[in-house]
Amino acid sequence: MTTVNSVLDIQSSHTELGKQIVSSVVAKLNEGNIADAVQHFGANFKFSDHALGLEFNDKARLEEFFYKTHELFPDAHLNVTACFESGNHVVAEWTVTATHVESLWPRGEYRVRRSLPGVSIVAITSGRISEWSDYYDSMTARRNRLAEFFTDWIEL
Repeated sequence: MTTVNSVLDIQSSHTELGKQIVSSVVAKLNEGNIADAVQHFGANFKFSDHALGLEFNDKARLEEFFYKTHELFPDAHLNVTACFESGNHVVAEWTVTATHVESLWPRGEYRVRRSLPGVSIVAITSGRISEWSDYYDSMTARRNRLAEFFTDWIEL
């Protein structure tokens, strides 16, 4: 016989699973353990970085994106400030801090520590990430150099 408490326990354990998956991915990315982070994605997934206009559905390409991000911003740290779950979706509000290198020709370069707020919306299907979408201000982020590695040039 199903009781209200047993239904709430089932819903609670499901809720915890989605949050645990997102927390695990964030922790692994912060550690630079990219291969383990990508293992949380299902066979058929979509990762979208809306600020950069990039979308990935291949694990090898997603790993390459995360490795390049880590290479360009080695001290970056993603801090989840709030996390909510509804059904099979998790919404994580976060702030990433990283040092950004600015070039000032002919004077060389200088380093600026930046903090950037954003939101990730994640869909979980059968215990795996089926869709992950990041939203943040692309102008404030100054991650154009990262996007250049994953954008095909079109000659006119």
